[in-house]
Amino acid sequence: MAWVVRGEFRKLWLGQLVSASGSAVTTVALPLVAVVTLHASAVEMGALSALSIAPHLVFGLLAGVWVDRWSLRSVLIWTDLGRLVLLASVPAAAALGWLRIEQLYAVAVLTGVLTLLFDTASQTIIPSLVPRADLMRANSAALLNANLASTLGPSAAGLLVQVLTAPFAILVDAASYVVSTVTAYLLREPARPPAQPRSEVRLSAGLQVLFGNRMLRPLVTSAAIAAMAGAMLGPLVVLLLIRELHKSPAFVGLSLTTFGAAAVAGTFVAGPWCARVGIGRSYLSGVFLASLTGVALFTGLTPVILLGQVCTGLGMSLFSVPQRTLRQAMAPPHLLGQVTASWRTLVIGGQTVGAAGSGVLATALGVRPTLLIVTAGMLAGFLVAALSPLRGLRELPEVARSIAPDR
Repeated sequence: MAWVVRGEFRKLWLGQLVSASGSAVTTVALPLVAVVTLHASAVEMGALSALSIAPHLVFGLLAGVWVDRWSLRSVLIWTDLGRLVLLASVPAAAALGWLRIEQLYAVAVLTGVLTLLFDTASQTIIPSLVPRADLMRANSAALLNANLASTLGPSAAGLLVQVLTAPFAILVDAASYVVSTVTAYLLREPARPPAQPRSEVRLSAGLQVLFGNRMLRPLVTSAAIAAMAGAMLGPLVVLLLIRELHKSPAFVGLSLTTFGAAAVAGTFVAGPWCARVGIGRSYLSGVFLASLTGVALFTGLTPVILLGQVCTGLGMSLFSVPQRTLRQAMAPPHLLGQVTASWRTLVIGGQTVGAAGSGVLATALGVRPTLLIVTAGMLAGFLVAALSPLRGLRELPEVARSIAPDR
């Protein structure tokens, strides 16, 4: 990624890489603190998981308004410092014998709010740090950070928890925010368009841009439907592999590693693929490949399951890079934060509904029939985009950054 990770974007990219790696450790370590150290019940674990997602749904639209009004560099700095303090409080309380589940709840909610602000600000600032011609490659580089962290982080977390115990493994994440804070402090923020007067600010502004434009409307609808269906897989994969197919835990790890490796490889392929087939068709091919995993799991055949994981990982990168780039390029600059936050609210909201509904469907119909429903849902998202003008879009429109929603 040396061809794009340079200049001011290099500072942002480096900070994201380190903090994403630390966050991947906490993703594993925080639930382990609840289970191993505090002996949390299933209800308490469910609450902890829900509270980590809730900020995206409750504060998503409001976060976009804040980010569009504040200095992006300041948002990056203060959210990193806030997460550092919150996460460091867990091992500190554990060392003093004061740690309680209520503290983990508070940490989950507050770090969720700060992460929402950080992610919105970091995606909003990218178009101002790189030339328009490099925007696709910059998003590939940013996605590479997330894929590397999600692939290697859980393994590293397991080792750290084994050596340090779960509360103190979280110190690694806290330390990562020191690096991220320094890189954000060194970042020179380009000038931004003046913020709208408070009297003109509307929470619906981001939604109006997304649903008022002929390209973004099918994109966000497709993504929300596919995300809702795809999120149903998470709770079902382990159930199918362990209980129904009697696979070993090592195979579960292998399948997840296969997915992660394919996703990492996909970040290098996404840019050239977009250039070859066009932005719209790259998005479509990614969603289609990702939809195959449900059918692959349904077969129960080991080689097919692993091939499905490869398709899903590769597909995720092929649709993520173009959709993020198109959204950044077509949103009016002064509303980009709100557009980003609105997108995340809709897509993460869809994932929440999908994850919650998967258990109900699997109980009523069985795991394997539910996997076919997952595939049908993702293909529905594919069709929404395939039957829209998005299908024929090859390049970023030249005047996209200044356009208003279609009337």
